[in-house]
Amino acid sequence: MSEDFPPPAGQQSPIAPAGPPAGGGQPRSKRRRRGVRSPGRGETAGSGQCWMLVISPDNFRKTREQGFSVQGIKSRHRRRAETIRPGDHLLYYIAGRMCFAATCTVTSPVFEDHSHVWRTARREEDYPWRVKTRPDHVLEESEWVPAKNLAYRLEYVKKWPPEQWSMAFQGHLHQLPQKDLKLIEDEFKRTVRDRAAAS
Repeated sequence: MSEDFPPPAGQQSPIAPAGPPAGGGQPRSKRRRRGVRSPGRGETAGSGQCWMLVISPDNFRKTREQGFSVQGIKSRHRRRAETIRPGDHLLYYIAGRMCFAATCTVTSPVFEDHSHVWRTARREEDYPWRVKTRPDHVLEESEWVPAKNLAYRLEYVKKWPPEQWSMAFQGHLHQLPQKDLKLIEDEFKRTVRDRAAAS
């Protein structure tokens, strides 16, 4: 089995087009996108797309160990990953625990990196589509917010029958309405206020 090594520092590869250009010709440039402003520190959800990342507890710990500075996305979600932009928001849903744990803001275009950080049962999966991120709200594990407490209020979940609300959290990467992210972040803020009041 061959071993993947990350490119030298500073030389991560932006995502190339998913296939050859129509009608032949030269492939598009791999230059990174420019001119997209990242939101400043302290800004809240209100611009950019919202993405819910369904992640295992072990992989969430890997993201925490990275200081929430980078997030990888599974290889089969390349096309969806290509639509993520600086200023978008990531919401972390912990699979198995069925809880919301953190939010981050995307601070870079998507790039390709095969260094091994996150793991699944598929040995070849290395979460190659990556974005740099900045943490916005991060809860302690004991404070994670159960999804069932908010599910009935989330616009995204209303696509499923009430008794099947947990189906909304199957899969790896989902786009959410802005107001759903705001509702969840408001609950995060309330949790932090309660923690401060109790200390």
